[in-house]
Amino acid sequence: MNKTIIFFIFFFCCIQTQAQQKKDSNQIKIAEIETGIKGYSKAILNAIEMVDRFRADSLFTRGLVQALKLPNSFYYPFDSLITISKIYAPDSSFRIFTWQIMKDFSSYHQKGAIQMHTKDGSLKIFPLFDQSDFTEFPVDSIRNANNWIGAVYYNIVLKTYRGKNFYTLLGYDENNAKTTKKWMEVLTFDELGKPVFGGQFFDYPPDNIKPPQPAYRFCLEYKKQAGAKINYDPDIDRIIFAHLVSENGEEKEKQSLIPYGSYEGFHWTNGRWVHERNIEMGDPAPLNNPPNNSNLTNHN
Repeated sequence: MNKTIIFFIFFFCCIQTQAQQKKDSNQIKIAEIETGIKGYSKAILNAIEMVDRFRADSLFTRGLVQALKLPNSFYYPFDSLITISKIYAPDSSFRIFTWQIMKDFSSYHQKGAIQMHTKDGSLKIFPLFDQSDFTEFPVDSIRNANNWIGAVYYNIVLKTYRGKNFYTLLGYDENNAKTTKKWMEVLTFDELGKPVFGGQFFDYPPDNIKPPQPAYRFCLEYKKQAGAKINYDPDIDRIIFAHLVSENGEEKEKQSLIPYGSYEGFHWTNGRWVHERNIEMGDPAPLNNPPNNSNLTNHN
């Protein structure tokens, strides 16, 4: 074999070995940071005093960003952070971290960030700032990362229309002492690659339970601990959700709404989620589990 060829083969092998060693070293550093912030991630939900929960959130966020800044962090799973939701888009173009803080016994605040996949392994991230407490009508507008309607996400459904990707996010919000909310909204990215939340993607007839049209995101709000489900079923290619009824006949009182036992749904047609009144099927199996916490159940 030509000596020049042998030299270049040896040279490139050395470069690849060094790159792999550096990558492995970064993974070790990320794992060390993960170990350090695991306790904070649990305290965000479980600390008794509000000041301790918010302190834990601050320290956790600082550590998470430090870990994500290390090269090639995108595929690091953070498996030990069981109280934090971490889900990838189906095409692995991004992943979303979301979690919640109980401010007091009657209100919650969501936190989050979108980490984009980059070719060189560098960090590209969009912090999400929950503005739910500062808006009276959270379904009536398109939003961005700075005025996000907070939710803890447990599934992402990828659909396409006219060559563009649409990512439907499914999540929950513990909301307050009386009701829980489930959110469904479409995430897109603008020409600058920035996230855009919401749009007129929903086609359904008006009633007293669903958000009034035009709705830029879909919400089910129901009685606390009633366990109303909403999720995507790939077998029938539908997003299905519980049909809600009022215990006292007052449908506008969200704290009275409970699952009836039947299901409605949406199917993707020509770039919109079109409503189906009745879907004959059993109880849907969860596709993604929410963060492992005793207070966070039945959110799929």
